[in-house]
Amino acid sequence: MDTIVSLREYDELIAEARKADQIASSDQALGPLHGFPIAIKDTAETKGIRTTFGSPMYADYVPENDAIFVERIKRSGAIIIGKTNIPEFALGSHTFNRVFGVTRNAYDHSKTAGGSSGGAAVALAARLQVVADGSDHGGSLRNPAAFNNVFALRPSIGRIPVEDVNPFIPSMTVTGPMARSVEDLALLLSVMSGYDSRAPLSIEEDPTRFVASLDRDFHGIRIAWLGDLGGHLPIDREVLRLCEISLQVFRDLGCTVEAAFPSFAYEGLWQNWVSLRSWGVADWLKEHYLDDARRELLKPEAIWEIERGMSVTTDELQRAYAGRGDWYRTLRTFMEVYDYVLLPSAQTFPFASGIRWPSEINGMLMDSYHRWMEVVVPITMSGCPALNVPVGFSDSGLPMGMQIVGRNHQEFGCLQLAAAYDRETRWVQRFPPRPAGQ
Repeated sequence: MDTIVSLREYDELIAEARKADQIASSDQALGPLHGFPIAIKDTAETKGIRTTFGSPMYADYVPENDAIFVERIKRSGAIIIGKTNIPEFALGSHTFNRVFGVTRNAYDHSKTAGGSSGGAAVALAARLQVVADGSDHGGSLRNPAAFNNVFALRPSIGRIPVEDVNPFIPSMTVTGPMARSVEDLALLLSVMSGYDSRAPLSIEEDPTRFVASLDRDFHGIRIAWLGDLGGHLPIDREVLRLCEISLQVFRDLGCTVEAAFPSFAYEGLWQNWVSLRSWGVADWLKEHYLDDARRELLKPEAIWEIERGMSVTTDELQRAYAGRGDWYRTLRTFMEVYDYVLLPSAQTFPFASGIRWPSEINGMLMDSYHRWMEVVVPITMSGCPALNVPVGFSDSGLPMGMQIVGRNHQEFGCLQLAAAYDRETRWVQRFPPRPAGQ
């Protein structure tokens, strides 16, 4: 099962571990991750460690520098052991590529791990590492966390700085932490976040606030359960059932939970997202597409995105950005009434690893390779933070999760609510995956 890839040489890792032990034995520590072995998602550049982006075109690429958050993880004392597997160019919520193969679900090795942070989620669930990084545009943190019974936080834009080509046009893709406990999630967020001048739109708030106590009284807090957005989203009935059972936990914490959702043209929101995403992918990958030899190395989903993105007009782009703004204002007004919103992290359970994506849900055909993950798109388009919490298992033993969504920049509130929920449920601790072969 290809989970951790591009693993560094054993002797190098042992030497670093011994050095970490020597420092610790002198009552010193480099930081909160001192001596922790961590593999970095294969979309992030790692100095001296192969970074393939899941593509044969980059199979031998070794960066000369670290991504900003990788620098911070190293400074905190972690030992970078390799990379975690992804789909090609992180496109799609199913982790497979022609460089390393398929990453399979930690709870059922015949199923997908999800994606694109699939390798990271499985490494956590299988107890190969304590915390992991991931990234998220179309659910790439939330989906694999739900599929493997762990926690993941998609933070607000700018919470974790990323050095983009154009630093003044923030991408909808954000980097975030994953973990098996909310406290560990908060710890890694404190390491990864904070202002950096290379990312001028990054948030200046002191990241140490995330390691403060997560205890909080939730009596009187109002929560909206968005469900399937009034029937707009086809969602597996058992997914909805598990989430709706979990709503009682929030009520037991003292919250008022109501079924409600903002009135909005959700199909238009989806189409706006598709235009923005395809345009962004085309801007990133069209150089490869325009080269005949390299185009043959692109998977069909990437070609579909690029071709669609190259056809997006300026007017379509402007309408998509305007529509995104309308949606943010609508959700912001809605969340003046509700402190949090909840909705599923996926629309279906982990599917067979041998297929590329689900072709239908509840009899409704999916018209693209990512339509089956539409449930994450409204939150991506809002820019609000979203934290996946486990909600249990299907009758066949497959995990599922739910998004806790907070107001813009309110990651700490999401962590507090998730911690209170986890103290009552303990899904991760109570139900670890069985080792391979059992």
